[in-house]
Amino acid sequence: MMATVVGGGLAGCEAAWALAERGIDVTLYEMRPRVKTPAHQTDRLAELVCSNTFKSVELENAHGLLKWELRFLGSLLLDCADAARVPGGSALAVDRTVFARAVEERVLSHPRISVVREEVTHIPAPGVIATGPLTSDALASAIAERLGTNALAFYDAIAPIVSAESLDHARLYRMSRYGKGNGDDYLNAPMDADGYGAFIDALGQADQFTAHEFDQVPYFEGCLPIEEMARRGRETLRFGPLKPVGLPDPATGREPFAVVQLRREDAAGQMWNLVGFQTRLRIPEQRRVFGMIPGLAQAEYFRFGSIHRNSYLQSPAVLNPALTVKDDDRVFFAGQLTGVEGYTESLGTGLLAGINLARRLDGKPAVLPPTTTMVGGLYRYLRDADPGHFQPMNANFGLVDPLPHRVKKADKRAQLVARAQADLAAWKASW
Repeated sequence: MMATVVGGGLAGCEAAWALAERGIDVTLYEMRPRVKTPAHQTDRLAELVCSNTFKSVELENAHGLLKWELRFLGSLLLDCADAARVPGGSALAVDRTVFARAVEERVLSHPRISVVREEVTHIPAPGVIATGPLTSDALASAIAERLGTNALAFYDAIAPIVSAESLDHARLYRMSRYGKGNGDDYLNAPMDADGYGAFIDALGQADQFTAHEFDQVPYFEGCLPIEEMARRGRETLRFGPLKPVGLPDPATGREPFAVVQLRREDAAGQMWNLVGFQTRLRIPEQRRVFGMIPGLAQAEYFRFGSIHRNSYLQSPAVLNPALTVKDDDRVFFAGQLTGVEGYTESLGTGLLAGINLARRLDGKPAVLPPTTTMVGGLYRYLRDADPGHFQPMNANFGLVDPLPHRVKKADKRAQLVARAQADLAAWKASW
């Protein structure tokens, strides 16, 4: 049996290895060095183009739990990361050159993997597409033709997501504008004139992130960074995402001077999105400035805001739950192209794509981890998120099923981790 993997990044290498380890002959295509990208500096497989850290290894951190789960499922790249590790405290930081060399050596030495340095301009079957945020124009066109012209987004305008239990709900009120929907779909943070003025001043003075050249994108008028809107005039936000019209504060019976709205991100109400708060502020500045919003002083961030170039699929609308195309369950997508953020999240989808394509080639159905696990929670997000508001996501505890019973906050993550480990082991044993 044979399969094709397109893309020699983290997800593609992980998918190729998972397939080969299950007896499948794999052709792994990487377009570099024949076709260069604005981001890569070398032609090595699995080159890290941004940070050199895979984030935390602590089990009670969402990224640490995800690493444990993927190691349990047989990740190649996390083994290579361990071999390339450099001091980084609780983070898995690596020497990026040593890491890429280790991955490439392992992949090239596998007797069932052949690496071909060519650009792929069509969707192969059976296969895995793992071409990342810099997918070539030709392949992006083929994907759009196959999945629909609205299948791909070409840049992120991401608003922060915060933990519900970290909010000061006494300073917020539930209400939809003009009572639409269920009437209480949003959390609202009311601002008076002084608070709004101080917030505008802080936005104007805050330090912004300057990304790589390939990350620079023109601002779209319909989705400007919030700090850019503030620069256009002190009242701009009050007539945009912070407009108070139709949102009277129950405590006063009057509309506040300005209102920040938070929209639910998950069915359980564990994650809330700051509506209209896409931003280029640096992370410490997001904590400081957004902490001025009533009720958010102690907010825990599941995801920080950003704006950058990033080709990704509108996965909830165009892919099946296992991230296959709707008309062929032997064609998988993996990596950042599916709408996950982060190195470990990307390689995790590659690992699952490889496992599941091997199963399909053996006549077995695809399997998905339980939603009590971090990797299962990510897959559920890619399946169930609102397509109209879909944005890339990284690992966080808001993705997993809440515990069925109340527990002290200090004990909560330990119990979530223990449940995830037990459930993943039982799931794997059921294959």
